[in-house]
Amino acid sequence: MSGKKSHTASTGGQSVQKFDTCFFEKYAQVVLATVLGHDFETLVNRDRPDLQSPDGHGIGIEVTRAMEESKAAGLALMDDIAGITQVKPGDDFDRIQESGYSFGLRTGKYVGVKELPYWRMALPMRRILESKVSKAASGFYGHWDRMGLFVFSKDNLSEGDAVKAMNYTLGLQRDLDLRYDRLYIADIDDLFVCNLADGLKAASRLARYRLTQEQRRAFYLEAVRKQLEQR
Repeated sequence: MSGKKSHTASTGGQSVQKFDTCFFEKYAQVVLATVLGHDFETLVNRDRPDLQSPDGHGIGIEVTRAMEESKAAGLALMDDIAGITQVKPGDDFDRIQESGYSFGLRTGKYVGVKELPYWRMALPMRRILESKVSKAASGFYGHWDRMGLFVFSKDNLSEGDAVKAMNYTLGLQRDLDLRYDRLYIADIDDLFVCNLADGLKAASRLARYRLTQEQRRAFYLEAVRKQLEQR
């Protein structure tokens, strides 16, 4: 998510509230630190890539998003759910209205008003992998001891979907000097961790971590808290 941090969009002549991508970057950092351990606890939110070790050379992780084109088109009809006109109250409704983000609190069909343009601008998985691998190979994100790509999906993914994304990434960067060591794919309920190192057997490359509703709510609240602290 380079060259950002805030955006505006319009829908049907209405301006959508300003939003920034830091919520998702902070959410990613919280998930990684909680699920995978202390190596990710000290990552800071910067740019090129989005999450970095404070020393500037340990871990670098770019954070982005992907969804199917049909789902992206469907988001054009989700203004009511996003709160642009009206949303029916429900569990966590107040939190979604206050923060503008819903990721992690509900199923993939609910979108907060601030994140609506974020998902509308998402590219399908193959296209975003091609773009990010190309940028990494060009040195756009710099040189890191461990470089990762974290991809959010609003759609629930199967393990087979994650394997396809992992294998596609492996193929894209097979002959590249600068490449990702890890691919992280997060949908509402899962974190898929793909090891892209050379010489591994296919069966040992992917791990799937299921996320409970309590964990997702905790990730959401911590990401919102960190975002408010930064302002």
